[in-house]
Amino acid sequence: MINVSEASQIILSHKQNYGVVSVGLIDSLGRVLKEDVLADNDFPPFNRVCMDGIGISFKSFSQGRREYKIEGVQAAGSPQKSLLDPNNCIEVMTGAVLPVDTDVVIPYELIEIVDGVAKVSLDVVTKMQNIHLKGRDKRVGDLLIPKNRKITAAEIGVLATVGKSEVLVAKHPKVLIVSTGDELVEVSDVPLQHQIRRSNVYSLQALLLELGIVSETKHFVDAKESLSKEIATSLEQYDVLLFSGAVSKGKFDFIPEVLETLSVQKLFHRVKQRPGKPFWFGTKVFDRVNKGMDEEKTKNFDTQKQKMVFAFPGNPVSTYVNCLKYFFPWYEKSVFGQESEMELAHLSVDFNFMPSMTYFLQVKLHHKEGVLVASPLKGNGSGDLANLAEADAFLELPQDRIAFKKGELFPVIRYR
Repeated sequence: MINVSEASQIILSHKQNYGVVSVGLIDSLGRVLKEDVLADNDFPPFNRVCMDGIGISFKSFSQGRREYKIEGVQAAGSPQKSLLDPNNCIEVMTGAVLPVDTDVVIPYELIEIVDGVAKVSLDVVTKMQNIHLKGRDKRVGDLLIPKNRKITAAEIGVLATVGKSEVLVAKHPKVLIVSTGDELVEVSDVPLQHQIRRSNVYSLQALLLELGIVSETKHFVDAKESLSKEIATSLEQYDVLLFSGAVSKGKFDFIPEVLETLSVQKLFHRVKQRPGKPFWFGTKVFDRVNKGMDEEKTKNFDTQKQKMVFAFPGNPVSTYVNCLKYFFPWYEKSVFGQESEMELAHLSVDFNFMPSMTYFLQVKLHHKEGVLVASPLKGNGSGDLANLAEADAFLELPQDRIAFKKGELFPVIRYR
């Protein structure tokens, strides 16, 4: 049995690269960008009017002129006009290109228009006031968005501005989530007294959706021969298998044994933690080259592909915390190329935990005097699924202590 730190290091050392894929602009939301996005033009691409009003010549104003005949209107999206007489003005709209030979914009609120003449009630103006200068934000060729950033609505706007109708993003692994156990029935079924509905796979499926991963689910019965056949097929068809259940020491916990017969390399089984101690993790390398393929067809891709197997214990809280603690960081390391930053929270009360193992304490989170505070929730163990809906996160308490003091900082794993 290994500790939590060792388990994390082993998993992160097996990060995978699933390549890249081009998707439509809106479909890229939430994905990981895999190309640097550069400005294809100056930002803004022209001297841009910032307020509705009139465009005038600063020189004319400086010479004392306060009344300007209106020559025309410069609308947003219309070709650039020119001021024919420096003693006149052009009405300008927000977002429009600044007319030639104008260098001051005065808003409508500060003028009065009578019979086609704009009267200005100002004594002082500044050259280029209310004008967004060409290239002020970015110059053509400047880096706008670096690769390996998660795409949010803000990035979508920038991508649209530079004409990226197709975006290069990290390709998701193909994931199968598997439940086992003859006691499980479908969500739509009415369970008998000795049965329960299969809920863990849907919790896992929802967690993966938060990462943008659309996964599939299956249920395998507790029979070695059937399990072996189903898992062998799944290993060929999917990049990652996530199991929930059948990894402990029960008479029908066949997953570790079956994986061994299928030559899946066990990297560890059982971690010094609560909940989630029976966690099993391993990999299997598949040869991606079909027999008979010539060298030309295989030179541009890896000839071997590693399949990942995360086999979580079946208790709901165990499955949930293990996915957050291990699968999430593995995925982030795989697609971002780096680990996410650790968040810390202050324990709200003194707390004791006796066994020498890492404890994932379910907590409610709140802010007090500018700091994040974690308040423990009482639950009924790793099978208490309802308690997950009450908590906001897990507070990770280290294994080398039994007493944890109010106000101390510990890593927090949020899920709300």
